[in-house]
Amino acid sequence: MYQRVFKRVLDFSLSATALLLLSPVMAAVAVLVAVKLGRPVIFCQTRTGWREKPFQLYKFRTMTDARDEAGNLLPDEARLPPFGRMLRSTSLDELPEFWNILLGQMSLVGPRPLLPRYLPRYSEEQRRRHDVRPGLTGLAQVKGRNALSWGEKFRYDVAYARHVTFWGDVKILAATVKLVLRREGISQAGSATMEEFNGHN
Repeated sequence: MYQRVFKRVLDFSLSATALLLLSPVMAAVAVLVAVKLGRPVIFCQTRTGWREKPFQLYKFRTMTDARDEAGNLLPDEARLPPFGRMLRSTSLDELPEFWNILLGQMSLVGPRPLLPRYLPRYSEEQRRRHDVRPGLTGLAQVKGRNALSWGEKFRYDVAYARHVTFWGDVKILAATVKLVLRREGISQAGSATMEEFNGHN
């Protein structure tokens, strides 16, 4: 009953409240992003959601559009300035995702939504992560975030999808607050972000 009905009610109520209460913070971040990183302020990207349906994910921009002499975008490390790193380490860049939650495309807790091009690379077991709505945070995030390997992350995602409970979600949200305050697991070792998923376990 919680997963089928009450989880969505809580998601809607809490995301609407968060958007209202955090609107001054989001407005301030938007102005700073425009000044320091340029426009557009919101980074929009297609991700895979519940039942493998695509949707548009919203985040605050954290990278510049710096290019080399040939016009090609520079590597992520070169386009991620200190201000962008700060937004990621504090998770302020993810505040617009409350809008995705309000629309029903995401949940407060669930597997993080990934790129559609990964779909053919999943094993049948890994595809079960899409049996639930993707989340702003999830079991894999509180167990190590991007410091985990892909295989470890997917095992936690599938474990969550198989057993969704109210108290489990409460524990994950509480652990997420601690994780954000400690700024742990933001990126994978040796990389500005998470490496590409190529289908290995």
